[in-house]
Amino acid sequence: METNRSTAEKLLLAAIEVMAEKGYLGASTKEIAAAAGVNEVTLFRHFGCKSNLLEAALDRYHYADIMTELFATRLTGELESDLHLIAQTYQQAMFRNKKLIRIVHKEGASLPIGEHAHTRHREKLRELLRDYFTDQQRRGLIRAEPPDTLALSFMYVNYGCFISRLHSDLGEPDAESREVIRHSVELYARALKL
Repeated sequence: METNRSTAEKLLLAAIEVMAEKGYLGASTKEIAAAAGVNEVTLFRHFGCKSNLLEAALDRYHYADIMTELFATRLTGELESDLHLIAQTYQQAMFRNKKLIRIVHKEGASLPIGEHAHTRHREKLRELLRDYFTDQQRRGLIRAEPPDTLALSFMYVNYGCFISRLHSDLGEPDAESREVIRHSVELYARALKL
């Protein structure tokens, strides 16, 4: 069983590399299998087709699970420090998955994957933030603003900060990005606190 996971992992990582270099349409299953050190039949046995491989990579490596764990175990209820931790974690996950995000960003609607594959993570973060802001309001800690709007606006600032660096060679948020996030979290928290 461990061998299967190892092979699947190799295929997922190879798919990201080859698709990032050649694009989804330009990447063949034969090239992906070769990059993973397996034969093409193994790729088909594990994933069935190239679109399933991309969907599996999105599901495995994007940020929904990381953020779910963060909200469940690491937040303290102190608005500014929580928002800063959420923003930092989001930025780290996005930078770590830059190649995968470039594939989706570049080829977007032309990718033969379900809408759920590339929106699941965004919707999960939106739900987590909405619930967090709802709880903060219920406890009387922040202004009564629409929680969904608060969630979206916080997400948009963070996404904008990341997307401005998508085509850079940076492997992690640079000093300017970190400063923008720190400042935006500070402003956001100050505006919401009662």
